[in-house]
Amino acid sequence: MLEHRHEPLLPLSAFLLRLVHSFAIGLLAISLALLIGMIGYHFFEKMPWIDAFANASMILSGMGPLSPLYTTAGKIFAGFYALFSGLSFIFIIGVMFTPIIHRLYHQFHLDK
Repeated sequence: MLEHRHEPLLPLSAFLLRLVHSFAIGLLAISLALLIGMIGYHFFEKMPWIDAFANASMILSGMGPLSPLYTTAGKIFAGFYALFSGLSFIFIIGVMFTPIIHRLYHQFHLDK
């Protein structure tokens, strides 16, 4: 149900449904990225699950790790996870805010 430049805006209820759908996809992507980080920290650095959660959350949010890394495998994983997290963040934000940006473009006739 895409609206085109010469059509009226979607009703607010349809727009909000589209927004909820985008945010649900974004939250699912965040959950999967967090799970990948938790598994990596747990298995490569032998961290307890709660510490793995804290470290993965901090890396995923761009804050940096909490605990020092001791193994070579853990350091390599952390480097790749940090790169993955940076790209994931950009993708997830794009997915979550696309309906809002599209509605603004449509409102100002900037679809082209």
